[in-house]
Amino acid sequence: MEKMKRYAVYYAPRPGAFAARAAEWLGWDPVAAEPRPQPQLPGLPAAVADLTAEPRKYGFHGTIRAPFRPADGLGQDEVAAGVAELASRLKPAVCDRLRLVNLHGFLALIPEGGEAALQALGAAVVEGTDALRAPLNEAEIARRRPERLSSRQRALLDRWGYPFVMEEFRFHLTLTSSLSAPDAAAARNVLEPHFAPVLPQPFAIEDLCLFGEDGAGRFHFLHRYALTG
Repeated sequence: MEKMKRYAVYYAPRPGAFAARAAEWLGWDPVAAEPRPQPQLPGLPAAVADLTAEPRKYGFHGTIRAPFRPADGLGQDEVAAGVAELASRLKPAVCDRLRLVNLHGFLALIPEGGEAALQALGAAVVEGTDALRAPLNEAEIARRRPERLSSRQRALLDRWGYPFVMEEFRFHLTLTSSLSAPDAAAARNVLEPHFAPVLPQPFAIEDLCLFGEDGAGRFHFLHRYALTG
């Protein structure tokens, strides 16, 4: 595999029905690093490929540590070792269930219940991986649209390299690109029954998954580290 330009720490479901259905919906399996035939579901407002164009390049995931360039002198082995050591000290976060919502125009699955454990896990991962990342450059800061951030979010961006961490962290599993309100409503009516049979209950984050971004901007699953603390 080619050298990765950025790394991220994500939740990705363990192999099973939930992982398979999500990979098919997005058309990309980041674990196998292969495209998947997308389902043809009646009632959708557009072709599945168009509805999922943006999240497809990342693969189905929930962000815990957003993508970062590795610090000077660190390669994939050092980043992987840091994430593995962190996972050995942290315990899983368990939530009651997942539900499908419209998050500012895109459809996503969000957890219900267990919010405190999830916030604590997110904060610990951000803190525990901070030494692995290079400082943000001007282009990376500009990409986060700092003029649109609150003063607290800007402070978090400066300190941790991402504005939506700590108390601003909102874990979610993205299923679509940004949609108009009518398209989002129509897609939600189709996706709720499509995903309902495979949604885990309870929902647990049991691993830290290391992903890498290739030169074309596609994200690949690299390693899975069980939370054993």
